[in-house]
Amino acid sequence: MLEQLNTAEPVVSFKDFLLNNKRNRITLTLSVIAIVIQFSIFKYLYPYASYIHGDSFSYLDAAHFNLDINTYMVGYSRFLRLFSVITSSDLALTAFQYLLIQAGGLLLLFTILYFYKPGILSQYLLLIFMVFNPLFLHLANLISSDCVFTALSLTWFALLLWIIHRPDNKIILWHAIVLFSVFCIRYNALIYPFIAIIAFFLSSLPWRRKLIGVGAGLLLCGLFVTYTSYKYKKLTGHWQYSPFSGWQLTNNAMYTYRYVNKADRKPVPKKFQAFDNMVRQYFDSTRDTKKFPVEAQKASTVYMWSPGWPMMKYRDSLFRKDSTAIELKKWASMGPFYKAYGLYIIKQYPVKFLEYFIWPNANKYYAPPVEFLEAYNSGKDEVSPTAAAWFGYTTQKVHTRMKDNETWVLNFYPILSGIINAVMVFMLLFYSSLKGWQTTKLANKGIIMGIVVWILNAGFTIGASSAALRFQSFPILLTTTLVVLLLDWLWKIAMNKDVYGISAKIEETKPNLAIN
Repeated sequence: MLEQLNTAEPVVSFKDFLLNNKRNRITLTLSVIAIVIQFSIFKYLYPYASYIHGDSFSYLDAAHFNLDINTYMVGYSRFLRLFSVITSSDLALTAFQYLLIQAGGLLLLFTILYFYKPGILSQYLLLIFMVFNPLFLHLANLISSDCVFTALSLTWFALLLWIIHRPDNKIILWHAIVLFSVFCIRYNALIYPFIAIIAFFLSSLPWRRKLIGVGAGLLLCGLFVTYTSYKYKKLTGHWQYSPFSGWQLTNNAMYTYRYVNKADRKPVPKKFQAFDNMVRQYFDSTRDTKKFPVEAQKASTVYMWSPGWPMMKYRDSLFRKDSTAIELKKWASMGPFYKAYGLYIIKQYPVKFLEYFIWPNANKYYAPPVEFLEAYNSGKDEVSPTAAAWFGYTTQKVHTRMKDNETWVLNFYPILSGIINAVMVFMLLFYSSLKGWQTTKLANKGIIMGIVVWILNAGFTIGASSAALRFQSFPILLTTTLVVLLLDWLWKIAMNKDVYGISAKIEETKPNLAIN
């Protein structure tokens, strides 16, 4: 991912690189001390974990009842249940989550330093960015899958670099385990197996071992998909992996449909008419955005979660006579219908979809809103009875030692993300025009992997998901790292006075084995 000092791989082991090199050992030790001090101060200010009122309690309910399927992926709920075997302390849980995300960040950082040669300024910028990042603290304090997902994603990408540069059986095994774990936690990981295939293709492994490595990850993820689909089949009668995707598609389509003039609306198939009439009546009655300010929002998710609105209202109407149906069955049963309806509407009005969903969502991806992270505990002073019982609180009330619940320390992140995404585009143009891949083949492979993650994640998020800071933590961290390294590469070209040449001259020296 940057100019490497030598085309040969580092000759020392990674363990020796970390522990036997004095400078790296001191850096790592100071980082650990800083991590402990930061977390201690943070927990003094925020003695209780933070909750998203809705998501967090859904995870806890799934953990309490040991559900095999839920509205969200069950990986994090299984993690909560496993952790509760050790302790019910929310302090211990948030501490573990914080150590996990810091470990993932440091693993990625030192992997980059092990294989590549960033300049001294870039090295310390990245170290400070990882170790002193306030986002890590607030993600770790949140009872949500976001922190664990980000931590495992950082670890997963570091393993991809190892697969490219120095693969062995242990790395392949760990990659399969981490890929499976992150795949079970969030739908965003659906793109990860495809990215992993590219990494194995770029590695120096024999084809047989490449196929084994790819196959191991795909097999584990495939088993999870099959098992989940089977459980939904038993519950609803439909084979489906993700009812969530159906709800999301209709939600996205409604942001398109709202801006279709009444006279321009096309007839829909008979199976959609009852719901479509409900949607049309809703939009016709909420045109005045002064009276209904929520309707001024674009590319949000309110349609799929709001009781009494068309999606929930239609669902409830179908189950009015079925008093035995649990909420999960009602929700999951609508997945196939909403998937078909959402796709139909999008196909009927593709230009409106691009204008009123894709473009606004792209703007949100460019600078993701802080969303639920902007206030501690969603701005509330209490939690659900489930949360209080799970963590052994004596009361449902929670508090902080801050002046208020606002977390202004994260307000810079949308600006940072916007700048990083813009700089990333320009750096790729520079890298392409200056034929940066000619500096070293190994560095080019790392850059390819970073670009692939950036592009595929952007496509998935903008086209089918919702953009928010907690969802985009991993891409922002990875893209920021890549941008710093590419800027370092460009600076070295400038210092070699070869900016306008085909490639920079590479100084051949011994591999860099320390932060210097």
